[in-house]
Amino acid sequence: MSVHYTLNLRVFWPLVTGLCTAFVCLYHVLRGSGGARAEPPDGADGGFPLLKISVLLLLGYILLRCRHAVRQRFLPGSPRLGGHSTFAPRHFQEPSLDILLESYYEHEVRLSPHVLGHSKAHVSRIVGELVRAGRTRGSPGLIPGGTLALAFRGDFIQVGSAYEQHKIRRPDAFDVLVPLRLPPLVALEPRGLGAQPAVAPALHGCFVCALRAPPGASGGHWLRDCKPFAEGFCVDVRGRRLLSAALVLRWFQAHLQRSLATVRYSLEERCRVTLTPGGLEQPPTLHILPCRTDYGCCRLSMAVRLIPAVHVGDGVFLVAPPPPSSPAGPPSELPEGLRADALWGVNTARQEQKLLGWLQERAPPGACYLKCLQLLKALRDLGARGLDPKAAAQWGRVLSSYVLKTVLLAVLLYEKAPEQGWEEAHLGKRMDQLVRFLRDCLLGRQTLFHCVLGPGGAAAEVGPLPKVLREAAPVDLLAAFDGHARELVAARLLSTWRRLPQLLRAYGGPRYLARCSPPRSQRPQHTQGFPKDEP
Repeated sequence: MSVHYTLNLRVFWPLVTGLCTAFVCLYHVLRGSGGARAEPPDGADGGFPLLKISVLLLLGYILLRCRHAVRQRFLPGSPRLGGHSTFAPRHFQEPSLDILLESYYEHEVRLSPHVLGHSKAHVSRIVGELVRAGRTRGSPGLIPGGTLALAFRGDFIQVGSAYEQHKIRRPDAFDVLVPLRLPPLVALEPRGLGAQPAVAPALHGCFVCALRAPPGASGGHWLRDCKPFAEGFCVDVRGRRLLSAALVLRWFQAHLQRSLATVRYSLEERCRVTLTPGGLEQPPTLHILPCRTDYGCCRLSMAVRLIPAVHVGDGVFLVAPPPPSSPAGPPSELPEGLRADALWGVNTARQEQKLLGWLQERAPPGACYLKCLQLLKALRDLGARGLDPKAAAQWGRVLSSYVLKTVLLAVLLYEKAPEQGWEEAHLGKRMDQLVRFLRDCLLGRQTLFHCVLGPGGAAAEVGPLPKVLREAAPVDLLAAFDGHARELVAARLLSTWRRLPQLLRAYGGPRYLARCSPPRSQRPQHTQGFPKDEP
């Protein structure tokens, strides 16, 4: 969403002229309908004021249009003068890349803190009422007895770019974790798949959760008491009961529907709320639409992804469903008898937020860490223009927002970037550093590890991690994509960065930065797939 609004003179002056003319006509109509008037004296023109005012308004509009045409004629580089200017060229230099980036950030990328704050507060109120209703309602009917069923813990955790201050354009999409409460007799034993040699690299970031007896419980009695829960939410893999992400997600969606039916009437005066069920790769989405009778500030249509989460300690959650493990979707065959519906993803948003806060404390005043990340996302969106749907989807999967955030954290933590070089004056240099580091990761010259599940991780900066993460193998975020796809994305990324000035003049920023159209040879070409010959 644009933050600054500019006046469009092509629309403004005709609108003002028309409104003034309409007001004058209305005035004379009302004046004439007030009753019979004396005849004007001879030689007097009763229509003089109306005619005179209309002519003056029309003349003023013509003069303004002529003034605009004269200014355009004598601008430097104007095609009417053959590219020659009557003014000194030193007064009309082309804007630098830093100026273009700053202008594009202010007009097309940066979010209004006011609008974002109101949107987050609105989401918090709606989701809070829904979660509290789900906690009170419980889960009737799914498991006999009800005491061994899942339930909402009663709180929610806001995650994602909107809550880390690097969201771009529109504050209309949010991610919220909904923690689940397990029965008292159920304990989990999570285990990462990255340490197993037979597991494909795309699954190194997935986890499985086996049921185990809590401390002090006897094995035979525990198995008997836990049987209803195991039959309702677990799958059997080689004699072990694993908590099923698919079964938990199915219960979660049904419980959300029941909870929404409870609070829908109380929400009707403020908004219209609907729930879209998820699938194998997406959690359910809550759609919040403002009511026409609600005149509150900054009411937008918003989509909130509600993600079921199981707490495993120290602010780390396992989430369902896990992120797509490969570009083609979930794997059809898994080693050691594993099943795709038993796989969980990991969410370390709390640790990543602590890491960003720690970096912000160390940063000098006016550092542009988050601005670089926002512009890197905008660069990705510019690079996707002109791609066919299949290539655009692959482009978005490789250059996901999480991958771009990890690139920034990797450069700040492991590349030993000088803190003095992250001021606003060095924005272009830092962007070039991020783009080239990402290109090296795509080409295999560098390995882009998960910022927490990496070699050494960020434990020293974010505090203690649970045992399941300390023992997990490092996770390469780009391992799921083949080398050819990564080479194509790297080539287009570098080409987009090199052509960025032309793209910004064509697609973004205020139009006064582009005084004339670029040459045809420099205009961005619209391709229908990934380039094959770009550098």
